[in-house]
Amino acid sequence: MRKQAIATGFVLFSFMLPLDAAAANFSQLFVFGDSLSDTGNFFNVSGGQFPPASLGYFNGRFSNGPIWVDYLAQDLGVSTPTPVSDLANGSPANGVNYAIGGATSGTVNNIDPRLFGLQQEIGSFTSPLIQNNQSADPNALYVVWAGANDYLPSANPATTPNLPVANIAGAVNALAGVGARNIMVVNLPNLGITPLANGVDPLFPVPPLPPGTPDRLNRLTEAHNALLSTTLDNLSNTLKGQNVNLISLDVNSLLQDITDPARSPFTNTTDPCISNPSCITNPDEFLFWDGLHPTTAGHRLIGQLAFERLQDDELPSIPEPASIFGLLAFGALGAGAMTKRNLSKKKKEKACKSDRDIV
Repeated sequence: MRKQAIATGFVLFSFMLPLDAAAANFSQLFVFGDSLSDTGNFFNVSGGQFPPASLGYFNGRFSNGPIWVDYLAQDLGVSTPTPVSDLANGSPANGVNYAIGGATSGTVNNIDPRLFGLQQEIGSFTSPLIQNNQSADPNALYVVWAGANDYLPSANPATTPNLPVANIAGAVNALAGVGARNIMVVNLPNLGITPLANGVDPLFPVPPLPPGTPDRLNRLTEAHNALLSTTLDNLSNTLKGQNVNLISLDVNSLLQDITDPARSPFTNTTDPCISNPSCITNPDEFLFWDGLHPTTAGHRLIGQLAFERLQDDELPSIPEPASIFGLLAFGALGAGAMTKRNLSKKKKEKACKSDRDIV
């Protein structure tokens, strides 16, 4: 799947869109989810104590460097969205990150019960808009990635994907309801392959897990992703009437690919880097930073996949009315598109060569 994504991902489709609404030219980035997307919210509310910088965690991220949100923002040419915990007055021009470590897809936070789940994150964004009779920026990209904490060991883990997927669908509908037009929803990697699922987590030591935990989590992941895919297909058809682009991101296939020893760019895809002596000099050789979260090298691949997905020529055009200036500039846009297609061809050739090198 990743090989196919790399081979096709750089096909640009900006010539199909209004000038100011190309897929790689989003105005802002808004993010909702858990620690996999948190760029500082949990760190801020913990008074700068967690995740601990003393252990190598980077700038409030649950990793040793920038995370996929940072890489995606960079590729899109926008600034990393400001953590909501850093906001003083109003929304900054670069968007807002509501994701916080421990968030489930519902209203529970598994790390600190006083903190938010996905539903409160969405409400924090939509409620002020509704109260002030305003709409979300139609040219922004909205990202929803949640569900892992619903299934991982906790006081009351989910045993079926029904409620987590329904929660995610509700979040998408809520965003669409206030005017969001470009919504990316990310599926789950196989949770059973994480060091945490195999009883190793330096950040969150867990009691001995029941036998078969990795297989159970992998089955739940598979069921979650299957139901999520069907649900998103149905939602996409329903939301077409609202001119919503619902964009699915298959992180599961990417992680399956890079954990295959024959193809992996990592020499270690099972152990947490943070507790391994060789991590000091070779962190990019590890997929996992701790028991659950990827290293920045792993996040870089996820960010790249997300950016490539947004260049997919099968995506519908962004539903923003073309301005008269866009119509007048159509000829120049066509010339620019030819240049972009040439660049795309070179990128695809380079990406395919890179895949052959990995294989």
